[in-house]
Amino acid sequence: MDTAKAKEALQKLAKQKGVSEETLHHDIKIAITEAIKSPEPQAQTFWKSIPHKGEQPTPEEVIAYIVNMVKD
Repeated sequence: MDTAKAKEALQKLAKQKGVSEETLHHDIKIAITEAIKSPEPQAQTFWKSIPHKGEQPTPEEVIAYIVNMVKD
């Protein structure tokens, strides 16, 4: 999955849940920020393995990465 498809999935999820895309995106970003703080070595390895363009992975980057992991 690419990030464009992940964005579409987030749009559909927001609509299903009756929340704005911005609210959903914001909530997922908060969850990612907190998860990245985990001191667990396996968690750190996981977060470092996600390709990302910015300081931390976006929700779309995380979703695309996890979907590709599951598919493999």
